[in-house]
Amino acid sequence: MTIGTAPRLLDAVGVSKHYGDFVALEDVSLKVSKGDFVSVVGPNGAGKSTLVNVLTGLFRPTNGSVTFRGQDIAGIGPVELGRRGLARAFQLVSVFPDLTVGETLSVAACSHLNLRWQWFSDVGKNAGVTEIVNRTAKAFGLEAAIDTPARSLPHGRRKLLDVASALALHPKVLLLDEPTAGVSTADKDGVMQTLLAASDLLGVEATLLVEHDMDLVARYSSRIVAMMAGRKIADLPTGEFLRNEEVLGIVVGKGVH
Repeated sequence: MTIGTAPRLLDAVGVSKHYGDFVALEDVSLKVSKGDFVSVVGPNGAGKSTLVNVLTGLFRPTNGSVTFRGQDIAGIGPVELGRRGLARAFQLVSVFPDLTVGETLSVAACSHLNLRWQWFSDVGKNAGVTEIVNRTAKAFGLEAAIDTPARSLPHGRRKLLDVASALALHPKVLLLDEPTAGVSTADKDGVMQTLLAASDLLGVEATLLVEHDMDLVARYSSRIVAMMAGRKIADLPTGEFLRNEEVLGIVVGKGVH
C-alpha cells in the first residue's frame, strides 16, 4: 500500500502556535498514515518540540486543527490521547528512577486500563496489568530485569524502558522524541532495532520520530519532514530528501553517510 492510499491516522492541518508576538509554529501541516515511519528534523529552535507538544495534546494550537483517526484531539492531553491510541515515550525513568522495571510498566498499564492509582502490591494482583507488563517486558528483552530499579539499568536499556512505557498503552501511533539521546554511537542501532521489533510485535501501525542524528534518520525513515524557524520547509520520501542538497544544507549543513 502506498503512502498516498494508506489509512490516515494523524493529521495536522495549518497548525500555528503563538506566544504573544513570538511565533513558535506557523502554518504547519503533517500527516501520518498506516505504515509510515516519519522523521522530523531541524536545528535547535526549529519548532520540533512545539510541534510534538501540539500533536500530543500538551499544547492547544493557536490556529489549525489536529485529528487522530478522524477525531479532533487538540489540547486533550497526553493521558487521554494515549488511551485513544497515540503515545509518546513517557520518560518515566527520569521521573521515577527508584521504581523497578515492572513498576514503571505498571504505571502505563494502569493508565491504559483506566484504573485508578493503586499500591503496587495491589497492582500485581490485577491480571490485566500483569499481562501487559509481562508482554511488554518480553518484547523489549527486559524480563530478567523486571525487579531491577530503573536507575540501575545501563543508559541504553533505560531509554528502551521509556519507549516500553509508551508501548504498554497499546498505541497505534508511537511518537519518539530523540530515543537514542545519550546512547553511544555503537549502541544506537541496537536500540532502534529493538524498539522497532517491539513496535511490530505490539501492533504499532506508524511511527513519528524527532531526531538530530541524520544517519539514523536516513536508515529508518520512509519520509522526512524538515523544520526551520517554526515552518515546514520540506516533506519528502527519504531518498528524495537525501538527494536535496539545498534542504540538507539548511537543516544540518552537511549530507549523511
